[in-house]
Amino acid sequence: MSAGATILVADDDRAIRTVLHQALGRQGHTVRSTGTASTLWQWVQEGEGQLVITDVVMPDENGLDLVPRIRKLRPDLRIIVMSAQSTLLTAVRATERGAFEYLPKPFDLNELISVVNRALSAPATPVQRAAARPEEGERLPLIGRSPAMQEIYRTLARLMSTDLTVMVTGESGAGKELVARALHDYGKRRKGPFIALNMAAIPRELIESELFGHERGAFTGAVQRTAGKFEQASGGTLFLDEIGDMPPEAQTRLLRVLQEGEYMTVGGRTPIKANVRIVAATHRDLRRLIQQGLFREDLYYRLNVVPIRLPPLRERLDDIPELANHYLQAATTDGLPTKVLSPEAMTRLKQHRWPGNVRELVNLVRRLSALYSEEIIGVETIEAELADAMSAIEPTSSSSEMADDVSLADAVDRHLQSMFAAHGDRLPPDGMYDRVISEVERPLLALALGATRGNQLRAARLLGLNRNTLRKKIKDLDVPVVRTPQVRRGG
Repeated sequence: MSAGATILVADDDRAIRTVLHQALGRQGHTVRSTGTASTLWQWVQEGEGQLVITDVVMPDENGLDLVPRIRKLRPDLRIIVMSAQSTLLTAVRATERGAFEYLPKPFDLNELISVVNRALSAPATPVQRAAARPEEGERLPLIGRSPAMQEIYRTLARLMSTDLTVMVTGESGAGKELVARALHDYGKRRKGPFIALNMAAIPRELIESELFGHERGAFTGAVQRTAGKFEQASGGTLFLDEIGDMPPEAQTRLLRVLQEGEYMTVGGRTPIKANVRIVAATHRDLRRLIQQGLFREDLYYRLNVVPIRLPPLRERLDDIPELANHYLQAATTDGLPTKVLSPEAMTRLKQHRWPGNVRELVNLVRRLSALYSEEIIGVETIEAELADAMSAIEPTSSSSEMADDVSLADAVDRHLQSMFAAHGDRLPPDGMYDRVISEVERPLLALALGATRGNQLRAARLLGLNRNTLRKKIKDLDVPVVRTPQVRRGG
């Protein structure tokens, strides 16, 4: 049942309680609200309510500490946790302690109502949760509180108690390995090893040996048995970075492991059971590689069980102050001098496009810490550093002027010619028209949605499309939509 329920709300912020009263009341629900955890606990003990919505920070008790007590007393009572402490650790702790869902503040009211309806209509069975981790400090593998990162935190929190295979996509330098490490460090295999293998860094002829190991005498130079990454990662997590660079023969063997759950060393005869969680990552478009015949479609679907797209830094500019301060502090632990960025310098960082993503920001921060004597870094220093960095990757002025004269049609023509040339005497795979159109459509839709702050109605008008057509294209092309949140305040 998703209407006519009694919902218990606990939040120290009266304004948020009022908003929830109004929003949930319009859905036909009865709302009882309080600003303290003790009153909420009393209502739960008395058998009140079909759903609990609680903040984390309250004056008398942490809301997360209340969750397991409620779950023990009333296992079928759903709990939604909300918090302005929008970190990965908060999301993970809420999930571990038995929350039905975690919502970061600020939250979208429509999303809250959707979560409430799902919670009220979910089967009345106890929530399965991961064994609690020992409490630890706020040393987080992922930094940022932007809406884009909040979605990633919520997804990761749901995955911690599973062994599902995960595919992380994102540009170089965006932090894909950090996502893999978070899945390992906070997941059920955290006591096992974390083994990473970069496919692009291994010679093609050695990849199978690196993955599966080899027996003595298996090939020239194999003077002793060597364990591969699958064996080294047994009981833990195997992170396969740049999976798009894996050669076809290794793809076939990896697919067999994923299908059968066992593998053999190079030169071996006895199957070995695979006991790893696989997290793969790539900055390449695997669907395009599939169309070009460079990546196996069946392997793609085996790896892409749970896709996670890590946004580039230019899509999460609000995270830059927190990231910059974090890495400035990290530099001091490495013995570098303490530095502080002026407000103007921080504003300038948020205006940069960050082609190198978080890796570029980390390198900049370390240069600032090591090379400049002043304690407070001003905007002039940032301007000089960014100008030097961009001059190293941008074309010369003459070629830049030439690029400005090139029309979109000319650029597309050159791109298509290179695409045909890449196949030599053979033709590209069939279906080329749809592939080329989708390559233009996806960035166009993404830019329009970004310019309208996720407002699909305004984006549809901007593009000259019907709203339903835009929605279908967003779904078909997997275009990210980051909506502007509506409600902020509280703990």
